[in-house]
Amino acid sequence: MQHWVRFRHAGEEGFGLLEGNAIAVHSGSIYNSPRPSGVHLQRDAVELLPPSQPSKVIALWNNFHALAAKLGVAEPAEPLYLLKAPSSITRPGATVNRPPSYTERVVYEGELGIIIGKSLSNGSETEAQAAIFGYTCVNDFTAGDIIARDKTFAQWARAKSFDGFCPFGPSVVTGIDPSGLTVRTMLNGAERQNYRVDDMIFSPVHLVAALSRDMTLLPGDLICCGTSLGVGAIKEPINTVEVVIEGIGTLSNSFVQ
Repeated sequence: MQHWVRFRHAGEEGFGLLEGNAIAVHSGSIYNSPRPSGVHLQRDAVELLPPSQPSKVIALWNNFHALAAKLGVAEPAEPLYLLKAPSSITRPGATVNRPPSYTERVVYEGELGIIIGKSLSNGSETEAQAAIFGYTCVNDFTAGDIIARDKTFAQWARAKSFDGFCPFGPSVVTGIDPSGLTVRTMLNGAERQNYRVDDMIFSPVHLVAALSRDMTLLPGDLICCGTSLGVGAIKEPINTVEVVIEGIGTLSNSFVQ
């Protein structure tokens, strides 16, 4: 199991392996035989960036048995998804500000994220497994009251694509089996979500294979696996939202109203 991070140091961007409180800097491609440079940096001396640079962010809807049961909706026969704008991406630790054009509910959604490591089009599940580089933490912020504002058109992409509404990281972890993981979301220190990844309707490998039949997945692409019970509104003027997945890490961001 390896924790890969992207960072900015002295005005330059780089990537490397997280080793305790140090980063072993690498060169080349993070997805194709990266080479150690011999340089080590202290984690607190760098600014962590999102661990990949996606060409697209795909977000799942209704992908957990428990949430479907609570909402009283049928479980889908195939993955249901939307696209978030890449411009919504922000780094771990960043402050996310309420959009000036929107005054209603903003909700947190703690999720497991899949990072693609090599191109995949119309892939089998075996090929999908090989195309997954690793896993990360995601907070899929959502402007909840926009979705159904217009009764003729559900505005999912708009609700989820405001600037800063897609923090993910702090690392992408390779060599880990996601089925035994638990996703926890903390709002201002209080646990609001605690659910198991193995309650997914469509597993990560199934998702990657199915999505690759609709569009080519590219290295760095982020798939947000959907959320489960405990989604809620952010109410305080200043908030700390943490998505915690043991074995992957803690994604922490502030949200300012």
